[in-house]
Amino acid sequence: MRVMIQLRPSPDLVTAVADPSMTVTTADVAADVMAGLAAGLPGVELDPAFAPVAVPRPLLPAGGGPLPPDRPLDVSLAAGDASVLVRGTIPDDGAAAGAAPRPSFMTADVVGVFSDPVVEHSPVPVGEAPVGDWHDVERLLGVAGLHAEGLDGAGVALAVLDTGVNAAHAARRLGRTVTVDAARCWSPPGGRPAPAPGESGVGHGTMCAFDALIAAPQAALIDIPLLPSARPDGTATGGLLPDSSLPGGLLSDAVAAFAHLRGVLEAQPAETRALVVSNSWGSFSPEGDFPAGHPGNYSDNAAHPFNLMVAALDRMGADVLFAAGDRARERPGGRRAFPSRPIAGANSHPRALSVGGVDVNGGRTGCSSRGPGRLTARKPDVCAYTRFAGSRAFGESEPDSGTSAAAPVAAGLVAAVRTQWPAARLSPAQLRALLRRTAEDRSEVGFDYDYGYGTLDPGAIVAALDRRSRSAA
Repeated sequence: MRVMIQLRPSPDLVTAVADPSMTVTTADVAADVMAGLAAGLPGVELDPAFAPVAVPRPLLPAGGGPLPPDRPLDVSLAAGDASVLVRGTIPDDGAAAGAAPRPSFMTADVVGVFSDPVVEHSPVPVGEAPVGDWHDVERLLGVAGLHAEGLDGAGVALAVLDTGVNAAHAARRLGRTVTVDAARCWSPPGGRPAPAPGESGVGHGTMCAFDALIAAPQAALIDIPLLPSARPDGTATGGLLPDSSLPGGLLSDAVAAFAHLRGVLEAQPAETRALVVSNSWGSFSPEGDFPAGHPGNYSDNAAHPFNLMVAALDRMGADVLFAAGDRARERPGGRRAFPSRPIAGANSHPRALSVGGVDVNGGRTGCSSRGPGRLTARKPDVCAYTRFAGSRAFGESEPDSGTSAAAPVAAGLVAAVRTQWPAARLSPAQLRALLRRTAEDRSEVGFDYDYGYGTLDPGAIVAALDRRSRSAA
């Protein structure tokens, strides 16, 4: 079974792993904790291609109790608090697949063993007729008005974690220049040879970039081809899926990607910090995960290392958005899907914006996953537009569809807002609350599990920001 192993090496080694200017290998970490690792995890095989990642420790409120979803979770990367994550495999025995870990798993050095499931984007329906085109989306987002207010994404970093971006294709379809911030792009080590930033093949990631740039054409793209990554044995994870045409990655690569984005945030001046992270992927199957209730589970476990990384980015000032997903009882190739509550893991994170899909006429698309979510019941948060003729990433007649398109549409709107409202002026939690409060109700009054709080309403968002600006003057 593929796992992430959370270790507590010496404080000096933790400090080195957390420092992006230093190079620390899995072998370095293993040598530091080998006795505890061998005792706690017999038969473990570590992946030498994976660069260890520092995982922050959450700092819970004094007196305990749950933390409100819109209050940032304080975390610590201090050497005495943080731990280090490596990845590998453990034997597929009863402890790995069953209901409870063996007590010997936990030692002074082995903090935890967590699932490392395959992550993937939802398959885009083929042959589905588009409803409207991207100019309709541009109109519904009030892009002309946003730009008249100076809200066009200039100075904002927009990370697209997906299959990779073809910037030239997106630029041709948009009819304008697309900026790729090559110095801040990243790809998982040890996988398929990575193309140059912004030069991936045209596909799902290009669709996501195009859709985000509708509202924020001046944003600087950070291209993170997360999904075409590698297995610990060095083969591409596409071969792990029954349908090898559907790119897949490992959740551990997402942990590493978020660690990279943590460095991007730290390098930005605190007063102008603006990073929007668009994620149109998820773990949509219980396969490869520990069962719910197991301490190593991902789908329902806020303490999983990736879910902690999401909370840490939010705390530092990043806006993290996830597609709610496109519900299906089977994944490609007959893989099992979640039979209920398909919005799982970080796609239902309390400190991320979970985005469902509506067409340009306001009707909910049938594939858009319905709540409740697994980490937070009230998911999706909001809906954005999908199923429109746009990037043509899958052919001239194929629409940009699914919540895979809706999430970057919403991310582009967030990036436009961030042009003049950096995190120091409006925290990610405050912006999420604003988006929910101003959303246009589509069904029941208030929240419902189909539309969340409703469809994003750019005009109401701008009006609320104007009121906030006047009240602060």
